[in-house]
Parts: sequence; structure tokens; C-alpha cells
Amino acid sequence: MSRPLVISDCDEVLLHMVVPFRAWLDAAHGIHFSFTSGFEEALRHKDSGDPVERARVWALLSEFFHTQMDRQQPIAGACAAMARLAERADIVIVTNIGADLAAARAAQLRTVGLPYPVIGNRGGKGPAVAQLLAGRRPPITLFIDDLGSNHASVAQAAPAVWRLQMVGETELAPHIAATPQAHARIDAWSDAEAWIAARLDEYEAVARAG
Repeated sequence: MSRPLVISDCDEVLLHMVVPFRAWLDAAHGIHFSFTSGFEEALRHKDSGDPVERARVWALLSEFFHTQMDRQQPIAGACAAMARLAERADIVIVTNIGADLAAARAAQLRTVGLPYPVIGNRGGKGPAVAQLLAGRRPPITLFIDDLGSNHASVAQAAPAVWRLQMVGETELAPHIAATPQAHARIDAWSDAEAWIAARLDEYEAVARAG
């Protein structure tokens, strides 16, 4: 019988991203990144105050992931929590970094103590989650992500999946709204692990009773 499945995002759930990205933009490009604005309006040239052009924003993000991923460090508690959950469930990382960087991301995660399979996705994560469910047929699945759009995508494509919204970066969390498509919003791994474990406990109790 298949094991339970935990599907996790990477950036701001397992690894810090916006804070090291902000530091690199400042040091290498003279660009200020504000967390209080929408992403495409958040980057401004420090010398002029002008916003960075949309195409340049995405080019900088791509450059960061291609050359600076070693700046990213684990969110507090993520590695230990995932190791404990891995004793009870399979873990797969679905990250919107694209297929071309999936191997580099997997190596990055192994280096920091997160040795789990990685799927390099683009766009809403619902189809990738549905494909995982079709292939693995887990008895229960939990999905963890910071972005409301991904929770909406999974809710539509795989509605039976438990959905937990987590924004593990403490500087960013106050600026990210809770999404109604998630079953819970928890930003600290100590509490998030307890919530996930409770869902697994509920499943196991029903399985034993049946």
C-alpha cells in the first residue's frame, strides 16, 4: 500500500529566498527590494528611485537562481520537521524553478539536509499535484505552499488534498494575505509539523478502525 504523501514548496517554506535575493540585489546591482509592494513594483534602482523594468526583474530572478542559490539557508525547523515527517510519509518538493534547474535545486536541498525528490514546475501547481496522485495513489496527501495561487490551483485539480499555507520568512509573512483555498495558515514549522502530524494521526486512526 502506498504511504501518505507530503508535497512541499521550497522557497519561503523550506529555504529563505526573498531576504538573500534582496541582499544580492543591493550588493551586486544597486537595487532596493521592498516587501510592501507587489513583486513587479517592489524593485527600484537605488540611485534614481525608478522601478526596475518588468523584463529585468524576471531576468534578475533567473540570474539569482542560476548563480546564487548557495545564499539560501533553511527556514528554522524545516529540516528537522521534514526528517520526522519522512518517517511517516513520502516527501516530494514541487518548486516553480523550472525543469532546467530541478537537478540544481535537488543538490542544493541535499546540501542543507533536505534529500527529497524535486519536481521543477512552472505555473499553478495543481496539475503537478494531480499527476503525483495519479502515479502514487497515496491514501492521504498534504500540500504546503506560501502562495494563494498555488493553493487555488491544487484545490481545483486535486480537491481532496489537505492544503497548508506557510510563509516561513518572518519579514515577508505580514505582507502575505491568508488564502481561503488553504485549510490552515501556519508560518512556524513547530506548529506546522503538529498540524500535519494531526492529519496523519486522523488518517491512521480511521485506517486502524477500518
